[in-house]
Amino acid sequence: MSTAIVVIDVQQGMFAESLKPYRPKDVIAAIRILQDRARAGGFPVLHIQHDGGEGHPLARGTSGFAIHPSVAPRPGEEIVVKEQCDAFLRTGLDARLRALGIGRLVIAGMQTEFCIDTTTRAAFAHGYKVTLASDAHTTFDSKVLKAGDIVAHHNAVLRDFATVAPSNEVRF
Repeated sequence: MSTAIVVIDVQQGMFAESLKPYRPKDVIAAIRILQDRARAGGFPVLHIQHDGGEGHPLARGTSGFAIHPSVAPRPGEEIVVKEQCDAFLRTGLDARLRALGIGRLVIAGMQTEFCIDTTTRAAFAHGYKVTLASDAHTTFDSKVLKAGDIVAHHNAVLRDFATVAPSNEVRF
């Protein structure tokens, strides 16, 4: 069974000066390590890009839509644009993965309680074996919870749908 890494919504708009993602430098570093390990082993790296629509900070055609340069795609790497939290919903992602012979996904990126959670559950529902890199996803403080608590909560809850492990333990 072949493995791919799916890097979700690590876009410029998520790092706007007014926003403060939890541990952004550490998360970017963890994602880069995973990407480098996947690329070195010849495993596919797929990038998911959220289009929030007109007026949204991640709207297609805006500077916020661009993938963060630290984790930017290399030539030939797949980019899938989505409009919902679920990277599988009306995107063709499942067909692309099946065409590549992928049966296992490593998931990393943003935003923990939205697109990471939803895509992890959807991948499981589509029959993929899923690994969530516990230190390679992030979010923002909410009105109710601090971002670190949101990340910790989702790492615990998503164990029903994925193997949850720190990036240094993730194998391809």
